[in-house]
Amino acid sequence: MGLNKKSVDDINVAGKRVLVRCDFNVPLKDGKITDDNRIKGAMPTIEKLIKDGGKVILCSHLGKVKNGPNEGESLAPVAAALEERLGKKITFVNDDNVTGQAATDAVAAMKDGDVVLLQNTRFRGKEETKPTEAGTAFAKELADLCDVYVCDAFGSAHRAHASVAGVTEFVRAKGGDCVVGYLMQKEIDFLGNAVENPVRPFVAILGGAKVADKLNVIDNLLEKADTLIIGGGMAYTFLKAQGLEIGKSMLDETKIDYCKEMLAKAEKLGKKILLPVDAVTITDFPNPIDADVDTLIVDSENMPADREGCDIGPKSRELFAEAVASAKTVVWNGPMGVFENPTLAAGTLAVAEALAKSDATTIIGGGDSAAAVNQMGLGDKMSHISTGGGASLEFLEGKSLPGVAAADDK
Repeated sequence: MGLNKKSVDDINVAGKRVLVRCDFNVPLKDGKITDDNRIKGAMPTIEKLIKDGGKVILCSHLGKVKNGPNEGESLAPVAAALEERLGKKITFVNDDNVTGQAATDAVAAMKDGDVVLLQNTRFRGKEETKPTEAGTAFAKELADLCDVYVCDAFGSAHRAHASVAGVTEFVRAKGGDCVVGYLMQKEIDFLGNAVENPVRPFVAILGGAKVADKLNVIDNLLEKADTLIIGGGMAYTFLKAQGLEIGKSMLDETKIDYCKEMLAKAEKLGKKILLPVDAVTITDFPNPIDADVDTLIVDSENMPADREGCDIGPKSRELFAEAVASAKTVVWNGPMGVFENPTLAAGTLAVAEALAKSDATTIIGGGDSAAAVNQMGLGDKMSHISTGGGASLEFLEGKSLPGVAAADDK
């Protein structure tokens, strides 16, 4: 996968213009940031570059902007939050073109240790396109602003966007370094090495709704892990593949044969796939999702035709916790049930608690699992919580991420 990358510790940025691609894709409500964890996560890299005398130019996307500006997704609130955290003036370039004259002038006026924040990269309108003519032009303009490029946005590292991967070609062409920041380095160290070089026994836990979302992850992790635990909605397609009645539970009809193949593959490789042996069932899905709901716990072999499994039962919780207890490396992606409902969150909580008690290296692969662990107040008990949902999944699939691949090798 090519994980041995140069980082900010390997370069000297004194007096140089340093473009840093951050992940400031923070949630906003009425123009206020409701969770600044991503800004907090970017601080070590930014502080290091300031301390070393770099001229620090920050860029990021925010929100789901597709083509052009949207006032509600300006990075202005991020500039204010950065000023507060860094205790210094940030020059915010409110230019929808991102790399226009205003940005050029702001960068030209910088002194060593100064910080400039560019406007939302997606306001440009071509950030999300694959390197087309327009995307390439944007990448070149970003490179024109800097001497060195630092990628610290793991949440976007699976996208070959202008500000993530495209820019590196032009920075490198003029002799500049392209390196990763501390946040990216941590993701590579934990997630990358867990998959490529785990301390064994290695247990992988996959949950979430659909088998289709995790086809390649299941396949790849079966090769790497010693035990693969499958919970959440996707488990019922595996149970159906074993010939069991699953009632009204979630079923991915087109993936039954795939699940049979994976079960056969595990047997052939001498790996364990652990599936739920019991389920917390309901008759009707709660509406709203956190409404009170009546449940019945049944064994997986005795699922009534008129009920739906929405969480793993107590026997499965115990089974999964035992597997975690004997592990040295654990990677978890996806909840065990409808964790947004307090009654149906017990399975996800049990897995989170098992990881919290474990001596293993415990890695949470972003997305809903990260949200669940943090909601339950167990985040600080994990070795690493990934900052990227989609990027984590692609890493676990064994894919090369454009944002990682584009950095210089050591």
